[in-house]
Amino acid sequence: MTIEEKLIAGVQAAVKALYGMEATAQQVQLQKTREEFEGHLTVVVFPFVKAARKAPDMVGNEIGQYLVEHAGDVVAKFNVVKGFLNLVISDAPWISLLNQINADPKFGFQPVTDQSPLVMIEYSSPNTNKPLHLGHVRNNLLGSALARIVEANGNKVVKTNIVNDRGIHICKSMLAWLKWGNGETPESSGKKGDHLIGDYYVAFDKHYREEVKALVAQGMDEEKAKQEAPLIKEAHEMLVKWEQGDPEVRGLWKKMNEWVYAGFDETYKMMGVSFDKIYYESDTYLEGKEKVMEGLEKGLFYRREDGSVWADLTAEGLDEKLLLRSDGTSVYMTQDIGTAKLRFQDFPIDKMIYVVGNEQNYHFQVLSILLDKLGFKWGKGLVHFSYGMVELPNGKMKSREGTVVDADDLMAAMIADAYEQAKQRQTLPSPSLQGGSSISANGDANEETTEQSNHSLPVGRVRGGSVDLHEVARKVGLGALKYFILKVDARKNMLFNPEESIDFNGNTGPFIQYTYARIASILRKANEQGVVIPKELSTVNCQLSTKETELIQKLSQFPVAVRQAGTDYSPSGICNYCYELTKAFNQFYHDFTILGETDETLKLFRLSLAKAVAKVISLGMGLLGIEMPERM
Repeated sequence: MTIEEKLIAGVQAAVKALYGMEATAQQVQLQKTREEFEGHLTVVVFPFVKAARKAPDMVGNEIGQYLVEHAGDVVAKFNVVKGFLNLVISDAPWISLLNQINADPKFGFQPVTDQSPLVMIEYSSPNTNKPLHLGHVRNNLLGSALARIVEANGNKVVKTNIVNDRGIHICKSMLAWLKWGNGETPESSGKKGDHLIGDYYVAFDKHYREEVKALVAQGMDEEKAKQEAPLIKEAHEMLVKWEQGDPEVRGLWKKMNEWVYAGFDETYKMMGVSFDKIYYESDTYLEGKEKVMEGLEKGLFYRREDGSVWADLTAEGLDEKLLLRSDGTSVYMTQDIGTAKLRFQDFPIDKMIYVVGNEQNYHFQVLSILLDKLGFKWGKGLVHFSYGMVELPNGKMKSREGTVVDADDLMAAMIADAYEQAKQRQTLPSPSLQGGSSISANGDANEETTEQSNHSLPVGRVRGGSVDLHEVARKVGLGALKYFILKVDARKNMLFNPEESIDFNGNTGPFIQYTYARIASILRKANEQGVVIPKELSTVNCQLSTKETELIQKLSQFPVAVRQAGTDYSPSGICNYCYELTKAFNQFYHDFTILGETDETLKLFRLSLAKAVAKVISLGMGLLGIEMPERM
């Protein structure tokens, strides 16, 4: 039983013995004691006042005294403040809890069984006409983290991707390559395939705008000019040929897409993102047409005079939605219906989560209704994990104009920045307790460094081993990027600032990574000294300080943080927990010595506590896809 479960059972026994009340577990309200009062956990006594027929403070005192007398192994003492019973927990339960945390390799995670629900999560959804950019980075990091969090909450998870590999945007890149490519390939250019194709997408737009401008100069209305420009007409003709299966167009399309996929794979690998199943719109759009025609036959949809097929959703408070164009070509909605059909055939999906930006909120509102009408059991309950856009200090990104922040360039720059910062300073800066100046050293300073006493780590030199600075820079640079993006509430737009993200102080990934490396250094030094940390600490002969019990209590809240993140679909909740735990450890480490402790029992306890903190930090940051460096 956890400390909370023991307390709930104790309070239930108390109110029955004292007032004859059969209280349910739900009636026993426990909360963390407010900082200004003494105690660890607080019982709200108001639900028992009516049965007791006494004032709240008297009820609190009576329940508190009962717990001290009958649950003394858990409750050491108590105080009552205006109907709130503040309980000070004995040392033994905290040490038992610490033992449990260190013994459980998946502390805080729920087991996944054959009976667990299957949740499918779609993320990434790239277009094959351009490389992944900063907006895709946020999508991929959110989707990947969400998959880990959902699985940690006891669900089977299938990570899936739908590649937008067909449509007018693809034809634009193809046409531009035919006109101006001169047979250029990734090998001949030295470019990644996705970058090469992206360049031709930008080239198409440049020439297209010039044509529109020329037509407008001749007196044509701008909207008409956009439709009459020769390039856009050629692109539309190519799209029709593609849908008709023209072998020449299909051959070019296949070749150019293969270049892009090879480029995507490199980007995903560097980002630490993977998928269990990838779908392609070129396979799903025909399935979507088939489902739309099935719905048409059943009277769910209707056909207009021009031959186009629509869904009338006015009864649901929406409007009419196009499903098939008059020329028979499909739209995104049709493709999503087809993808849903294939997914439902492939997997027994219990819940479907789409990680897509908030500009598509209406699209998924409509898709949910359409899938429900078409008989998909999870259609009505599909989840659109809607996230905000990533903006830059100089404004929004535009793929057509080539003003996006490329994902590959961004990751390379973050890694290079982490490397240069360490190389130039020759020491990695020490994180502070509150995100401000560096902390002062205590008696354990030499646990981490060979020459310094200010909690900084010499680059490339760590007692007991050497540092691969390039590998550390990779982990720190990517960790900074991932944490900076994931710590922001997904629903909000965010401003990305690389300089802030790489900071080693404050609420950043490097600050948390630094603390983990610090603990790893302490544990290595203990091992060098022949100190053996027991698998299980004795619960006797050990008096704990308030900061020590508070740190264990913070560790005990990790399962709650994981559950809440799963309920709210909120990776930012895990970021917040990891940051708060890291701050709590640094405050403890500032005030207490570990290896310098002369009391052997306390030394082993503090080493065990530090080990548990490192473990939980690693588990939490692992949910975010962030690697922890053992040395910095």
